Amino acid sequence: MLLLSKHDSSLLFASIADRKGPAGKRTKTKNPGEASTKVENSILQKTSTSKNCGNNLSNYWLMKSEPESRLEKGVDVKFSIEDLKAQPKQTACWDGVRNYQARNFLRAMKLEEEAFFYHSNCKEPGIAGLMKIVKEAYPDHTQFEKSSPYYDPSSKEDNPKWSMVDVQFVRMMKRFIPLAELKTYHQAHKATGGPLKNMALFTRQRLSIQPLTQEEFDFVLSLEEKEPS
Repeated sequence: MLLLSKHDSSLLFASIADRKGPAGKRTKTKNPGEASTKVENSILQKTSTSKNCGNNLSNYWLMKSEPESRLEKGVDVKFSIEDLKAQPKQTACWDGVRNYQARNFLRAMKLEEEAFFYHSNCKEPGIAGLMKIVKEAYPDHTQFEKSSPYYDPSSKEDNPKWSMVDVQFVRMMKRFIPLAELKTYHQAHKATGGPLKNMALFTRQRLSIQPLTQEEFDFVLSLEEKEPS
């Protein structure tokens, strides 16, 4: 897990690392990210290429967050799937993304699309459960809050750089799917051409927001019914 770095200076460096590391806390403030309708509508404009990760068009996602306490500028960035489940209506905003590619993936998300909740930067990283997108991309309020670890003084309210979505808890996985198990399948599938051969968790592992093909999503779901490898 990398600590917060200085703001990305250009799109050239955006793919190097997600500025907030693999994941960050999803703050739950009232009326988060309020902005003008004009700004919000502009944020919702999505490009067809933003969902393409060198694979098929993605309708599924993997989103990382940290389940264990870690202070960043005096703020605990912990947010686990249990924390999401405990929220009102089991819903929270997914804020703090400070990488352009990851942000573009957020902007590409559509209502009701499903995502794996991935526990990152912890003793046992892996997929803990399922959630769905219940609000499409809108301005991330933390970019304007000086007290936030994700404050960005270069971002302007009339032209915000960063976006977030709202997610809702769907269910826990029938069993936790650890990173080590997924890596074993990925390595095997690279040789055999299996579903996880190009999984972004291993090819673009530093991104906190990652697209999944339906083949990848379905295969990972099927692991629930199998004994750990």
